[in-house]
Amino acid sequence: MLPLLDHTDLGSGIPLLAIHGWTPDRRLMQGCLEPVFARVPGYRRLYPDLPGMGSTPAAGVDSSDDVLAAVDAFVTATIGDEPFAVVGESYGGYLARALLNARADQVLGLALICPVGAALEPEDRTVPEHEVMVSTPGLLDGLPDEVAEGFASMAVVQDPATLAHYLADVQPGLDAADRAAMARIRARWALSDDPDAADAPVFAGPVSILLGRQDSAVGWVDQLGFVERYPHASLAVLDAAGHNLQIEQAGPFEALMVEWLTRVSRAATRVASR
Repeated sequence: MLPLLDHTDLGSGIPLLAIHGWTPDRRLMQGCLEPVFARVPGYRRLYPDLPGMGSTPAAGVDSSDDVLAAVDAFVTATIGDEPFAVVGESYGGYLARALLNARADQVLGLALICPVGAALEPEDRTVPEHEVMVSTPGLLDGLPDEVAEGFASMAVVQDPATLAHYLADVQPGLDAADRAAMARIRARWALSDDPDAADAPVFAGPVSILLGRQDSAVGWVDQLGFVERYPHASLAVLDAAGHNLQIEQAGPFEALMVEWLTRVSRAATRVASR
């Protein structure tokens, strides 16, 4: 039996499922999205931990297919057949596209934050060299070596604000992850049904795709084709932003998410009026 995803359930209104990336946990999504929902009421936010990450166990989960099945079961248990929106970050964006394909008639809108693109494996991705655009002398002094190296290896903007968000939203999930379970899942990482296959269903709802120009983890070039796949997609490639775009460009990120949620609300109104 697949595990029930441990989660946080906040607010009321249109359900919104937020799927975090590989290794962190729900705190990554709560940290960047809750400031947005302080400006946009009327949403019930569901923040689950994926199996083997955060507080969700991974017993019986051996592949990304199993992870996706656990997410789909979570939707059934918490949302049912109600229309909902989904946000996916990194690996969560890969899962979100697959969930959308499975529930195309139920999903109101899709937002992708630095998503893993059609090139799943790191060696197949088109990525830039890591570049630090903002640095602060002495910023990492006193941090454990592993934490400092983890932040510095990915951060494009290295200042007190981004470090504080990283320590609050990202590092706790890295510390909590079940590494043995994740290694087991990583060995069968590709979904059996490619969410980006040529015959995948066309989704005409509101889509927002946010990419970091300096993202050395998943890049941005491989994701440009999503604009053609989603006829109502907005795409932004933000400069001075790496794989943690949501904390390195928090202002533009929040503005773009507000814009997307406005379109989702309109879509929900159209569905309700049918």
